[in-house]
Amino acid sequence: MSIDVPDHEALLRLTTPATYGDGTASRGGALHLSSVLPAISDAIGSPVSTRIHANPAAVREALGMPTASSVIVVLVDGLGYWNIVSRIGHAPYLRSLLSDSVNQRPISTCTPSTTVAAMATFGTGTCPGLTGMTGYTQRNPHTGQLCQLIQFRDAPEPEDVQRMPTVFDTLTGRGVRVTSVGLPKFANSPLTRAALRGSDYHGNLSPTGRIRLACEAAREPGLTYLYIRDTDKVGHAYGWDSDRWVGAFEGVDAQLHMIRRRAPRGTLIVITADHGMIQTNPDQRIDVAGHPELAQGVHMVGGEPRAPMLYTDDDADPEQVAQRWQEVLGDLAQVRTRAQAANAGMFGQIDDRVIPMLGDVIVHAAQRVTIVDSRTQNDKATRLPSVHGSLSMAEMDIPLIMDMA
Repeated sequence: MSIDVPDHEALLRLTTPATYGDGTASRGGALHLSSVLPAISDAIGSPVSTRIHANPAAVREALGMPTASSVIVVLVDGLGYWNIVSRIGHAPYLRSLLSDSVNQRPISTCTPSTTVAAMATFGTGTCPGLTGMTGYTQRNPHTGQLCQLIQFRDAPEPEDVQRMPTVFDTLTGRGVRVTSVGLPKFANSPLTRAALRGSDYHGNLSPTGRIRLACEAAREPGLTYLYIRDTDKVGHAYGWDSDRWVGAFEGVDAQLHMIRRRAPRGTLIVITADHGMIQTNPDQRIDVAGHPELAQGVHMVGGEPRAPMLYTDDDADPEQVAQRWQEVLGDLAQVRTRAQAANAGMFGQIDDRVIPMLGDVIVHAAQRVTIVDSRTQNDKATRLPSVHGSLSMAEMDIPLIMDMA
């Protein structure tokens, strides 16, 4: 086994924005979160093409994914590839899987590297510019105000925001078994309805109970989806490099190993994530409310602290706002107008209906910077010890780890 565990300085370098953030370089194409479900659909013999991936078989082959009559795909929220590698000594099961070279290669999540955008990208096999789920908060085109897309607070109906067919829905329509397993409260949540609709949902309050349900479902040919949120929840609360996070990571590894032990023989197990996490630097917290030159011409700040979307005043020039922000922030962020971000492929293909949801100016924080607006955001949310959303390798690189029971 040859895995280079990054030291502290290497981890800091991983917070530098990477050139593949636009999906055009080494992590683009098939090596992307949007490829996972199309590839699995081909693996189980019912290939689903999407607006982004027309050839699921080619995607599966590029990912090195074997065929199987039954697949369990596990999405671990917030468990980036470099988060795994840097703490691999605490995860004996994952460490054993990383001895296989195909599992040592990270794939990329979408931009922004955040849950709502990534879940829809994963569920539809497309991209934020098509799903309309472009950040934690974004403009509601019906009201002009910010809406939040975890609980869909002040948002349109989930099915109105996210109109792309999901891979689950397509498979179910063909008579393929598709089972989702998670907490009971997520069964009909707005995010489930938007990004992951179409499966037969089974809920259980305990991790062991959820694993039991997933492995029982896998006895029948088809697809089983299992969601684990532990590392993201603990990372936001205590920091991804905290002892509490390490404990949660050890628990996730034990859950994954339990799936391996209990899954029916011949079941393909696929492990991925929606994004990674970085540790913030309190000294690099930039509050728009305290910087008049940043607040000038900005009506609303959406997105998230690592990837703000700026909605400018009606009489403001987005190019001037972007230029001023770049001059103030320098190498602490990359600042683009919406048109520049779209041309760089930040959101993938963009439907016309999605354009009003996007900020007039798109910002991606570098290093360990967070950009907040205390005028509208609560203090706790602006001071999370670990975050995600920007273009760094630590946030963008996610695992695609496979095992066969």
